[in-house]
Amino acid sequence: MRKLLVVVDMQKDFVDGALGSAEAVAIVPGVVAKIAEYAPENIFVTRDTHQPDYMNTQEGHNLPVEHCIEGTEGWELDKKVAEAVKGATFVNKPTFGSTDLVKIISDIAAKEEIEIELIGLCTDICVVSNALLLKAFMPEVPISVDSACCAGVTPKKHAAALETMRSCQIAVK
Repeated sequence: MRKLLVVVDMQKDFVDGALGSAEAVAIVPGVVAKIAEYAPENIFVTRDTHQPDYMNTQEGHNLPVEHCIEGTEGWELDKKVAEAVKGATFVNKPTFGSTDLVKIISDIAAKEEIEIELIGLCTDICVVSNALLLKAFMPEVPISVDSACCAGVTPKKHAAALETMRSCQIAVK
């Protein structure tokens, strides 16, 4: 069985930038170690990708903090993570969940048996969104999330997102 890793939004703005947190900084070493367990062709990296008009979008009205503007330093992956994911497949996404990611992984699942593991930021927004999309499109594929390699907006929201994923038959490690 082929094991795939989805590294969600390990970008500077979420680690130690505009929306960063101590919890996000703390998971970087574990994320890098987890990435090292996978071959580059089995790693899929999402990047939250906004445009300069972000503040005029629905998300911008609800979260009025400019972040992950394509081409800016905050949009780039954390340097240690970027080094670790060389050769991976990158998926830019304009919102929380990525239908492009689902399509890419669904195409693989149509040809061979897979398992999917997710790690990254933020547990309660983009990690849970992508995990639920993947599960909805591939209900028989084993999907897990490594809680030690994720961080939420707050520790309480991280825990709530993990519980939501458990409720939807996503294994939480």
